[in-house]
Amino acid sequence: MGQAKIYYDSDADLGVLSNKKIVFLGFGNQGSAQAQNLRDSGIPNDQILIANRVDSYAETAKAKGFHVEHDFAAAAAIADVLFILIPDQVQPGVFNEQFSPKMKNNATIVVASGYNVFFNLLKFRPGQDVVMVAPRMIGSSVRSLHEKGHGFPCFVSVEQNGTGKGLDIALALSRAIGATKQGAIASSVREETAMDLFAEQALWPNIIMMFREAFNVLKDAGCSDEALCYEMWMSKEPAEIFERAADDGFVAQLKHHSTVSQYGQLSGSLKLGGEAMREHFKDILYNQILNGKFCKAFSQIEDDLEKEGDANPLNELYRRSEEMELVKAEKRVKARLAGLL
Repeated sequence: MGQAKIYYDSDADLGVLSNKKIVFLGFGNQGSAQAQNLRDSGIPNDQILIANRVDSYAETAKAKGFHVEHDFAAAAAIADVLFILIPDQVQPGVFNEQFSPKMKNNATIVVASGYNVFFNLLKFRPGQDVVMVAPRMIGSSVRSLHEKGHGFPCFVSVEQNGTGKGLDIALALSRAIGATKQGAIASSVREETAMDLFAEQALWPNIIMMFREAFNVLKDAGCSDEALCYEMWMSKEPAEIFERAADDGFVAQLKHHSTVSQYGQLSGSLKLGGEAMREHFKDILYNQILNGKFCKAFSQIEDDLEKEGDANPLNELYRRSEEMELVKAEKRVKARLAGLL
């Protein structure tokens, strides 16, 4: 695949949003940040509506000067643009049952995650636009960077172009939240979902496993809990390394390390054959993620994730993970050094 197209401010016309009622479903980290950025970009406050149940998020929206609607059907009926910014697992139930039946036939639905669109879990009408505007930052950074006049990385795509103006609207919304200042990257819900789930199900599980086994080997070799915890992660050196990688380059950041470290990391990584890992990764990508196997399995336990105690499968996973010697040692170190951390 060639280079992705990147859209900037000059590619987007805010005028296409004139007189459109823009509804945000949810006012959490992303909803709050994007709604405020939209308003700062010149979209009149009267054009923005927050659809949220009665809770602290709704009160926060009111405190920030936004109009709030608790009746989702009423919000759906007037929405020209709907940002769906509630958790992935609750989107199908809320959107399909409370929004979709009441929405305009030519409305634009905006998602910030490709999951539910890629796996066809949301119900759209043929004349509607379905677009993705997906900041690659947490909400607080989306807001703070915009306030400083900076942009942030963002994926943008048109998944259903019912009106024929889907791209124009997607780019205008991207500009309005501040994404095109740095450049919004053309993507797709397939690409976003594949990369997101791959990181969560392939990359990071292997990183957790490697830290776990490295800790065990060094512990068996006589290293103390304190030394291991600080050397491996509590010093925040890994976070600094990844920050350097983002700024300077994945390999170029090694030049900030000692000569011994540079030689050891480069020579060691080049000696490692990646064939077995590559096949493992491909198996997860094609036979667990893209074929919908994970999505189907997750849908069967979604309701259980709202339960308390042992009935919640996530709690059981945490319980088993906390049996790792790495986690036990970390707790001992934090308890011992509580006054110093």
